Amino acid sequence: MEVPSRSSESSREIPEYARDMKAWVNGALVPLEEARVSLFDAGFQHAIGLFETMHARHGRVFRLMAHLERLRESAEQLRLMEVIRIGPLARAVEDTLEASALAHARVRLTMTGGEMMLAPGVTKRSDVRHDPTIAIVPQAATLYPEALYERGVRVRVATGRQNALDAFAGHKTLWYWPRLAELQEASRLGCSESLWFSVSNRLASGCVSNVFVVRAGMLLTPTARGEAESCPILPGITRHAVIDLARRLGLEVRMSATISIDDVLSADELFLTNSSWGILPVTHVEAGTIGPGTVGALTRHLREEYEALVEAETTSAEGVSGIDPDEAAAEG
Repeated sequence: MEVPSRSSESSREIPEYARDMKAWVNGALVPLEEARVSLFDAGFQHAIGLFETMHARHGRVFRLMAHLERLRESAEQLRLMEVIRIGPLARAVEDTLEASALAHARVRLTMTGGEMMLAPGVTKRSDVRHDPTIAIVPQAATLYPEALYERGVRVRVATGRQNALDAFAGHKTLWYWPRLAELQEASRLGCSESLWFSVSNRLASGCVSNVFVVRAGMLLTPTARGEAESCPILPGITRHAVIDLARRLGLEVRMSATISIDDVLSADELFLTNSSWGILPVTHVEAGTIGPGTVGALTRHLREEYEALVEAETTSAEGVSGIDPDEAAAEG
């Protein structure tokens, strides 16, 4: 096997679309090509860390504080960090977006266990401080074809299973290989997502999404972490927004830990949610057809209302994504 020659820093190239973009790494805004993380970082070495993927419009992140609250909760529960000051972190996200001049963006915030050589129990030095690595990287948002939303997508059932006893399963950790492998297999088979079930064959989630079943005008979604004990389901930010929106529209929403494959296949409508897709209709599960095989009226209406909600919150003077002034004053 031929080993590629080592290129110099001066010859390092990045895509033209990213040349004016900035990254925020451990408190500093730097050009994307200058962003660096140690080879001994816990995230690189052992996938120790958490991340958030956020959606921005008009230069503002939708539900920014909700994303950061979830990050803080996970970091504390999994003992990644004892204290996270999310007020300054929110300002860092907003500063990075502004510096990159991106109005419509996908923003990735990653927090790892930091430099392993400086971790307590590894180093014998008492005069060094061990901090996490925090990186914020924005990029232009992916524009999905409108046909996906008009026709709906096909999904498959994942071969893996979620374990209710896995304390990490309901958190957005860096250990995403099993999910990505199932997502790659879905793509190979002409599907857009894989649905995960629990070891007891109850619906859990998609690889990168939450799932909603529509039956007789009612929404059913798997119970998520924080809503009951031993629920290894990520409490999605978009999921929560859709639940609130549906209830404001007078729809009944139930969280359930007992949704079966039969419930999925016999649903009137089915859709997925995440920050990038928003609401993505599902019309086929493998060879099975959901309802008449077309996007349902309720899913279509919810998507219209959700898009209007995102637009309103990212253009309003106050905006839900903004920083709470009381928290900023307390933490700044």
